[in-house]
Amino acid sequence: MKKQIEKINQLLINHFGIPERQKKLPNPLDIIIGTILSQNTNDKNSYKAYLNLKSNIKSWNDVLEMKTSQLEKLIKVAGLGKQKSMAIKNLLKNLKNKNERLSLNYLKRKNDEEVIGELTSHKGIGVKTANCVLLFAFDRNVCPVDTHVHRILNRIGMVKTSNPEKTFNEIKAHIPEGAAHSFHTNLLRLGREYCTPTNPKCYECPLERVCAYKEKNFDRKKIIKQNNFFLLDSIK
Repeated sequence: MKKQIEKINQLLINHFGIPERQKKLPNPLDIIIGTILSQNTNDKNSYKAYLNLKSNIKSWNDVLEMKTSQLEKLIKVAGLGKQKSMAIKNLLKNLKNKNERLSLNYLKRKNDEEVIGELTSHKGIGVKTANCVLLFAFDRNVCPVDTHVHRILNRIGMVKTSNPEKTFNEIKAHIPEGAAHSFHTNLLRLGREYCTPTNPKCYECPLERVCAYKEKNFDRKKIIKQNNFFLLDSIK
């Protein structure tokens, strides 16, 4: 599988280029809250919610002190305000009780499995969110798997899995060193622009020749709006 990932990664780089990254890694607490806000919505709306929240606080301690209803109002544009507010406040409360400070920097000393285990112990935080912290905040060679990545890797024929977490478990030991960020980000872009849930643009897809998907679409009449904004690479 490693050689297959290397091939797919190179094809995606040839088509999209190497995704840019910030020189300074962002605060892991910023990343995890941004990822919570991104659940079940697009990056633009979740980023609006993130910026709205950050512009109304001096630190994450302010969120811990504010009413849940106030937090819901600030992140409303991201949708699922009640659910996301509860997840954020629960995380912050747990961190404060355990460490007496709001920080995830202590996790840098732990290995990937320990980080995933600790983060997913908080209600509302799943494996994908934990992996986003590993990749974007800790620069670990980990590829988070969301619905786009899960869909594409199954269509290609790289895996035969029933959900994103199972897909992650299949590929996690096979990601070539240093390839996780480009592989993850370019798969997201492919899923938005070409390998969409319905009416994929197989006639233009850079992976068409290596894809095992049996229901390929070659109808060029279908037009798909592109969205090239990526939330987690924009958090500073």
